[in-house]
Amino acid sequence: MKHIDLSYQWVPPNMEGTRNRQSPLRNPLMDLLQAVRQAGSIGGAAKLLDLSYRHVWGELKRWEQSLGQPIIVWEKGQAARLTGFADKLLWAERQAQARLAPQINALQAELEKTFAVAFDPAHQALPIYASHDDALVMLREEAAAQSLHLDLRFCGSVDAIRALNEGRCHVAGFHAPWQPDAQSLVARTYKPLLKPGQHKLIGFATRSQGLMVAPGNPLRLNGLGDVVHARVRYVNRSPGTGTRLLLDQCLQVLGLQASDLMGYEQEENSHTAVAACIAAGQADAGLGIASAAQVHGLDFLPLYPERYWLVCLASALDTEPVRQLRALLSDPAWLARLQAMSGYTTNQDAGQVQSLRSMLPWWRFRSERMSKG
Repeated sequence: MKHIDLSYQWVPPNMEGTRNRQSPLRNPLMDLLQAVRQAGSIGGAAKLLDLSYRHVWGELKRWEQSLGQPIIVWEKGQAARLTGFADKLLWAERQAQARLAPQINALQAELEKTFAVAFDPAHQALPIYASHDDALVMLREEAAAQSLHLDLRFCGSVDAIRALNEGRCHVAGFHAPWQPDAQSLVARTYKPLLKPGQHKLIGFATRSQGLMVAPGNPLRLNGLGDVVHARVRYVNRSPGTGTRLLLDQCLQVLGLQASDLMGYEQEENSHTAVAACIAAGQADAGLGIASAAQVHGLDFLPLYPERYWLVCLASALDTEPVRQLRALLSDPAWLARLQAMSGYTTNQDAGQVQSLRSMLPWWRFRSERMSKG
């Protein structure tokens, strides 16, 4: 059994009438077989398809080799005709077209509607790699209503910034504890990836990271220290995520090792997945955000306030998609929606551009120059 691979193509406007008279989903082999049946010869099929005899002959031979079965009766001096296998192929194609035509037409219409956006100068698209965040999902919906389409891909904070630096996106999303110490693990991880003058921060939101636990907090956990000392089952985030960085930093502050935390090796790729794991009874606690805990009916113990930042290259600030994004972030209607989300608070600098040095205490250029002098 051969696998089916679907594809699509754009048709020039002056060919739309011709396209509409054809099947909604076409296959080049079926076109060849139908032409041979209709014309009764390879040459006649070539004329019907406006192709050369050599091309049609070669394609038929190639398809026979690919399918492992003959599709044309090749008898010298006689008109070309289809084999029984080729007849069955055409029958199957007609059956599929008849059964699936409504769905295929709907898919075709949806593709045309979606791609129309790409040809409309009033619509903008903005590729974003970002650490998992429920507010960003809601922001994508809000932006789409204003003709700004956020091509949002979730990954770890570190990977998001790397994607920005490698040109794979125009904006990245990452989070960090409120005013982290310049010598902290978080600062030492992000600092090499962000360059003052080259990168600019865009204010987004403040949110809480905390422990997600079973309803009622039956194990009476109050912090990571309790999780370690009570030897409860923990579920972790994957390396490169901001939450994993936060955990490792907190363990260092507490003088603990990763091996002290039961379940450190058990990893999930999002706050929602961590919450689902706890809700299913597969773990007792995990760091995450309040909105994920709320969705799964868990208790949430807020522990670490943090800023969620959007960052872009300084050269991208004046591009139309980024300007539209900044305007949306400061829009009162959006800020009201964000404020209503569990665990989030809005910032006065939402949508405003901030320098790295003014917001993150990781660079001490003046003191460094003085010490060198």
